[in-house]
Amino acid sequence: MAKKPKLEHSELAGEFTDDGITVLVDISRPAGADGGWSLEVISEDDDVTTWEETFPTDEEAFSEFLATVAQDGIRSFLEAADPAVH
Repeated sequence: MAKKPKLEHSELAGEFTDDGITVLVDISRPAGADGGWSLEVISEDDDVTTWEETFPTDEEAFSEFLATVAQDGIRSFLEAADPAVH
């Protein structure tokens, strides 16, 4: 059985609340890697939105999350029927 790679989580990862809605922002990369930060947003109902591309820095990943919230609203992460992939 292959071991699951260890992940390093960004200090920017964590809960984010806007408009009374809280989501978990997960920004991570394989431990010891340079760059290649993954971005995933998980709603309270376990709806998961995952970006296909990786980001050179965790700050860029978090900025992309904030830009999505500003453009589409935090409620855009609550639609599970048609999972969004950015």
